[in-house]
Amino acid sequence: MKKFSIQQLALLTNKEKKDLKILALFTSVYCRDHHTAERESLLALPEQLASLKSYPCCASCREFLNYAIERRLNCPLEEKPVCKHCQVHCYRSGYREKVREIMRYSGKTLIKRGRLDLLWHYLF
Repeated sequence: MKKFSIQQLALLTNKEKKDLKILALFTSVYCRDHHTAERESLLALPEQLASLKSYPCCASCREFLNYAIERRLNCPLEEKPVCKHCQVHCYRSGYREKVREIMRYSGKTLIKRGRLDLLWHYLF
């Protein structure tokens, strides 16, 4: 994983940390249900993002998640919107479809399992 600057990490708000945690949770759920490869936690995460280590993924999903974290931390917008409502899409086209697929599948799956707290995130 790319090393992030202290400045990037120091500027993370609680909302941004929560968004990254939800992305990691959704990616982990998707990976568990779609991939049979051995899953491991993310490596070399800074202390501010240590909570993301509890969401294991296969190698390809870890690569995607590292990319998504990097994109979120490098977002050029001052007030960072939820990505689906953003006017500036910073994901490459292949990753954009991947995040849509992950969010669609995992959101429905977790809501069906009783995670109604995610319903707000799913709808808006």
